[in-house]
Amino acid sequence: MPKVSESRRVGRIAVNEVRGLLERHGHIVQEVDGGNDHGEDLHVTFVQNGERTADSMAVQVKGGISTRTRKGHRVRVGDHGGNWRDGSLPVLCVVHDPERGCLFWANATRQLRRADALRKMLKSVVVSRESVLDDGTIGTFVQSMRNLLVWERQGVGRWADMADVEFTPNDIVKPFENEYGEPVIFWQQRGKPFAVLLHHDLDWEPVRVQERLLRFDPIPMIGSVILNSAEAHWLMGCFRSTEWCRRPVEQSDHAWP
Repeated sequence: MPKVSESRRVGRIAVNEVRGLLERHGHIVQEVDGGNDHGEDLHVTFVQNGERTADSMAVQVKGGISTRTRKGHRVRVGDHGGNWRDGSLPVLCVVHDPERGCLFWANATRQLRRADALRKMLKSVVVSRESVLDDGTIGTFVQSMRNLLVWERQGVGRWADMADVEFTPNDIVKPFENEYGEPVIFWQQRGKPFAVLLHHDLDWEPVRVQERLLRFDPIPMIGSVILNSAEAHWLMGCFRSTEWCRRPVEQSDHAWP
Protein backbone atom coordinates (compact mmCIF):
# COMPACT_ATOMS: atom_id res chain seq x y z
CA MET A 1 0.00 0.00 0.00
CA PRO A 2 1.26 3.53 -0.76
CA LYS A 3 2.53 5.38 2.29
CA VAL A 4 1.70 8.92 3.26
CA SER A 5 4.89 10.85 3.94
CA GLU A 6 5.46 12.29 7.38
CA SER A 7 6.00 15.76 5.92
CA ARG A 8 2.57 15.66 4.26
CA ARG A 9 0.91 14.57 7.50
CA VAL A 10 2.59 17.35 9.47
CA GLY A 11 1.75 19.87 6.75
CA ARG A 12 -1.92 18.89 6.69
CA ILE A 13 -2.18 19.20 10.47
CA ALA A 14 -0.70 22.70 10.26
CA VAL A 15 -3.05 23.84 7.48
CA ASN A 16 -6.06 22.42 9.33
CA GLU A 17 -5.05 24.21 12.54
CA VAL A 18 -4.84 27.58 10.76
CA ARG A 19 -8.01 27.00 8.79
CA GLY A 20 -9.92 25.83 11.86
CA LEU A 21 -8.94 28.89 13.90
CA LEU A 22 -9.94 31.37 11.20
CA GLU A 23 -13.21 29.63 10.32
CA ARG A 24 -14.09 29.27 13.99
CA HIS A 25 -14.08 33.07 14.14
CA GLY A 26 -16.21 33.40 11.02
CA HIS A 27 -13.62 34.25 8.37
CA ILE A 28 -13.59 32.83 4.84
CA VAL A 29 -10.71 30.50 4.04
CA GLN A 30 -9.98 29.12 0.58
CA GLU A 31 -7.33 26.45 0.36
CA VAL A 32 -4.97 26.47 -2.61
CA ASP A 33 -4.89 23.13 -4.39
CA GLY A 34 -1.63 21.32 -3.77
CA GLY A 35 -0.84 21.19 -7.47
CA ASN A 36 -1.09 24.98 -7.67
CA ASP A 37 0.70 25.73 -4.41
CA HIS A 38 3.49 28.16 -5.26
CA GLY A 39 4.22 29.51 -1.81
CA GLU A 40 0.64 30.25 -0.74
CA ASP A 41 -1.47 27.60 1.01
CA LEU A 42 -4.52 29.67 1.96
CA HIS A 43 -6.37 32.76 0.79
CA VAL A 44 -8.25 34.45 3.63
CA THR A 45 -11.03 37.03 3.45
CA PHE A 46 -12.02 38.69 6.72
CA VAL A 47 -15.65 38.86 7.83
CA GLN A 48 -17.16 41.47 10.15
CA ASN A 49 -20.60 41.19 11.73
CA GLY A 50 -21.44 38.36 9.37
CA GLU A 51 -20.58 40.37 6.26
CA ARG A 52 -17.67 39.79 3.93
CA THR A 53 -15.18 42.66 3.86
CA ALA A 54 -12.87 43.80 1.08
CA ASP A 55 -9.84 42.70 3.11
CA SER A 56 -7.97 39.59 1.94
CA MET A 57 -4.51 38.13 2.41
CA ALA A 58 -2.53 35.01 1.50
CA VAL A 59 -0.94 32.59 3.97
CA GLN A 60 2.01 30.23 3.69
CA VAL A 61 1.69 27.53 6.36
CA LYS A 62 4.54 25.47 7.79
CA GLY A 63 4.31 22.67 10.33
CA GLY A 64 6.61 20.70 12.58
CA ILE A 65 9.74 21.67 14.44
CA SER A 66 12.20 21.78 11.54
CA THR A 67 11.78 25.55 11.25
CA ARG A 68 12.32 26.16 14.96
CA THR A 69 15.07 28.47 16.23
CA ARG A 70 16.04 29.64 19.71
CA LYS A 71 13.82 32.73 19.40
CA GLY A 72 11.00 31.29 17.33
CA HIS A 73 10.96 29.95 13.79
CA ARG A 74 12.34 30.74 10.35
CA VAL A 75 10.56 30.09 7.07
CA ARG A 76 12.80 29.88 4.04
CA VAL A 77 11.93 32.33 1.29
CA GLY A 78 13.36 30.23 -1.52
CA ASP A 79 12.20 31.48 -4.91
CA HIS A 80 9.01 33.05 -3.51
CA GLY A 81 10.63 36.38 -2.57
CA GLY A 82 9.42 38.42 -5.53
CA ASN A 83 5.83 37.17 -5.31
CA TRP A 84 5.61 37.58 -1.54
CA ARG A 85 7.04 41.10 -1.72
CA ASP A 86 5.24 42.44 -4.79
CA GLY A 87 2.09 40.33 -5.16
CA SER A 88 -1.43 41.71 -5.16
CA LEU A 89 -2.09 40.30 -1.66
CA PRO A 90 0.12 40.60 1.43
CA VAL A 91 1.55 37.22 2.42
CA LEU A 92 1.85 35.96 5.98
CA CYS A 93 3.86 32.99 7.18
CA VAL A 94 2.15 30.94 9.88
CA VAL A 95 3.98 28.12 11.67
CA HIS A 96 2.33 25.33 13.66
CA ASP A 97 4.63 24.00 16.35
CA PRO A 98 3.07 20.73 17.56
CA GLU A 99 5.29 20.42 20.63
CA ARG A 100 4.44 23.92 21.82
CA GLY A 101 0.84 23.47 20.67
CA CYS A 102 0.75 26.93 19.14
CA LEU A 103 0.51 28.87 15.91
CA PHE A 104 2.98 31.70 15.32
CA TRP A 105 2.83 34.27 12.53
CA ALA A 106 4.91 36.86 10.68
CA ASN A 107 4.26 39.33 7.87
CA ALA A 108 6.48 38.01 5.08
CA THR A 109 5.63 40.87 2.72
CA ARG A 110 6.70 43.47 5.27
CA GLN A 111 9.99 41.76 6.07
CA LEU A 112 10.87 41.39 2.39
CA ARG A 113 10.05 45.03 1.65
CA ARG A 114 12.13 46.21 4.59
CA ALA A 115 15.06 44.09 3.40
CA ASP A 116 14.66 45.59 -0.07
CA ALA A 117 14.81 49.10 1.41
CA LEU A 118 18.06 48.17 3.17
CA ARG A 119 19.39 46.60 -0.04
CA LYS A 120 19.59 43.18 1.59
CA MET A 121 18.61 39.72 0.39
CA LEU A 122 16.25 38.05 2.84
CA LYS A 123 16.75 34.29 2.94
CA SER A 124 14.23 33.49 5.69
CA VAL A 125 11.18 35.12 7.23
CA VAL A 126 11.65 35.45 10.99
CA VAL A 127 8.66 34.26 13.03
CA SER A 128 8.92 35.44 16.63
CA ARG A 129 7.73 33.18 19.43
CA GLU A 130 6.00 36.28 20.83
CA SER A 131 3.67 36.45 17.81
CA VAL A 132 1.16 33.84 18.94
CA LEU A 133 -2.01 33.33 16.92
CA ASP A 134 -4.84 31.75 18.89
CA ASP A 135 -8.39 32.37 20.09
CA GLY A 136 -7.16 35.00 22.53
CA THR A 137 -5.13 37.03 20.03
CA ILE A 138 -7.08 36.64 16.81
CA GLY A 139 -9.23 39.75 17.36
CA THR A 140 -6.17 41.99 17.64
CA PHE A 141 -4.51 40.14 14.77
CA VAL A 142 -7.48 40.65 12.43
CA GLN A 143 -7.79 44.35 13.26
CA SER A 144 -4.07 44.83 12.68
CA MET A 145 -4.27 43.08 9.30
CA ARG A 146 -7.31 45.06 8.24
CA ASN A 147 -5.61 48.36 9.17
CA LEU A 148 -2.62 47.30 7.10
CA LEU A 149 -4.84 46.46 4.12
CA VAL A 150 -6.47 49.92 4.21
CA TRP A 151 -3.07 51.54 3.66
CA GLU A 152 -2.20 48.90 1.07
CA ARG A 153 -5.25 49.89 -1.00
CA GLN A 154 -4.27 53.55 -0.70
CA GLY A 155 -0.88 52.75 -2.19
CA VAL A 156 1.26 53.64 0.84
CA GLY A 157 1.46 50.28 2.59
CA ARG A 158 4.68 49.45 0.75
CA TRP A 159 6.40 52.55 2.09
CA ALA A 160 5.29 51.84 5.67
CA ASP A 161 6.80 48.37 5.32
CA MET A 162 10.03 49.68 3.81
CA ALA A 163 10.39 52.22 6.62
CA ASP A 164 9.31 49.64 9.21
CA VAL A 165 6.65 51.96 10.68
CA GLU A 166 2.98 51.46 11.50
CA PHE A 167 0.36 53.89 10.20
CA THR A 168 -2.82 54.09 12.27
CA PRO A 169 -6.34 54.91 11.02
CA ASN A 170 -6.19 58.51 12.32
CA ASP A 171 -2.87 59.34 10.63
CA ILE A 172 -2.55 61.58 7.59
CA VAL A 173 -0.23 60.06 4.99
CA LYS A 174 0.60 61.99 1.83
CA PRO A 175 2.76 60.34 -0.88
CA PHE A 176 4.77 62.23 -3.50
CA GLU A 177 7.03 61.13 -6.33
CA ASN A 178 9.82 63.42 -7.49
CA GLU A 179 11.00 63.85 -11.07
CA TYR A 180 13.40 60.90 -10.70
CA GLY A 181 10.60 58.55 -9.74
CA GLU A 182 11.70 58.46 -6.09
CA PRO A 183 8.81 58.23 -3.61
CA VAL A 184 8.60 60.50 -0.56
CA ILE A 185 6.04 60.25 2.27
CA PHE A 186 4.73 62.94 4.62
CA TRP A 187 3.31 61.30 7.75
CA GLN A 188 1.38 63.29 10.35
CA GLN A 189 0.10 61.70 13.55
CA ARG A 190 -2.77 63.45 15.24
CA GLY A 191 -1.76 65.72 18.13
CA LYS A 192 1.99 65.43 17.43
CA PRO A 193 3.80 68.81 17.09
CA PHE A 194 5.96 67.38 14.30
CA ALA A 195 5.49 65.34 11.14
CA VAL A 196 7.68 62.50 9.88
CA LEU A 197 9.41 62.44 6.51
CA LEU A 198 10.08 59.10 4.83
CA HIS A 199 12.41 59.50 1.86
CA HIS A 200 13.87 57.07 -0.64
CA ASP A 201 17.27 58.81 -0.48
CA LEU A 202 17.35 58.42 3.31
CA ASP A 203 16.91 54.62 3.09
CA TRP A 204 13.42 55.16 4.53
CA GLU A 205 14.73 56.07 7.96
CA PRO A 206 12.00 58.22 9.62
CA VAL A 207 13.02 61.89 10.11
CA ARG A 208 11.03 64.26 12.33
CA VAL A 209 10.29 67.55 10.58
CA GLN A 210 8.56 70.84 11.38
CA GLU A 211 7.47 73.68 9.12
CA ARG A 212 9.84 76.14 10.80
CA LEU A 213 12.78 74.01 9.62
CA LEU A 214 11.79 74.32 5.94
CA ARG A 215 14.05 76.57 3.83
CA PHE A 216 13.91 77.43 0.13
CA ASP A 217 17.08 79.57 -0.21
CA PRO A 218 19.86 79.20 -1.06
CA ILE A 219 19.18 75.44 -1.27
CA PRO A 220 15.81 73.83 -0.50
CA MET A 221 16.22 71.98 2.81
CA ILE A 222 14.32 70.85 5.84
CA GLY A 223 16.66 70.57 8.80
CA SER A 224 19.72 68.82 7.39
CA VAL A 225 17.82 67.05 4.60
CA ILE A 226 18.44 68.46 1.12
CA LEU A 227 15.36 68.65 -1.10
CA ASN A 228 14.67 69.66 -4.65
CA SER A 229 12.35 72.60 -5.33
CA ALA A 230 9.29 70.46 -6.06
CA GLU A 231 9.75 68.47 -2.85
CA ALA A 232 10.08 71.66 -0.81
CA HIS A 233 6.90 73.18 -2.25
CA TRP A 234 5.05 69.90 -1.78
CA LEU A 235 6.17 69.77 1.86
CA MET A 236 4.95 73.32 2.43
CA GLY A 237 1.54 72.32 1.13
CA CYS A 238 1.53 69.26 3.41
CA PHE A 239 2.32 71.36 6.47
CA ARG A 240 -0.29 74.00 5.64
CA SER A 241 -3.06 71.46 4.98
CA THR A 242 -2.41 69.50 8.19
CA GLU A 243 -1.91 72.36 10.66
CA TRP A 244 -5.12 71.42 12.50
CA CYS A 245 -3.81 67.89 13.05
CA ARG A 246 -0.79 69.12 15.04
CA ARG A 247 -2.90 70.95 17.61
CA PRO A 248 -3.32 69.21 20.97
CA VAL A 249 -5.99 66.54 20.55
CA GLU A 250 -8.40 68.21 23.02
CA GLN A 251 -8.16 71.50 21.12
CA SER A 252 -8.61 69.98 17.67
CA ASP A 253 -11.55 67.85 18.93
CA HIS A 254 -13.24 70.96 20.36
CA ALA A 255 -12.73 72.89 17.11
CA TRP A 256 -14.03 70.12 14.87
CA PRO A 257 -17.57 70.98 13.61
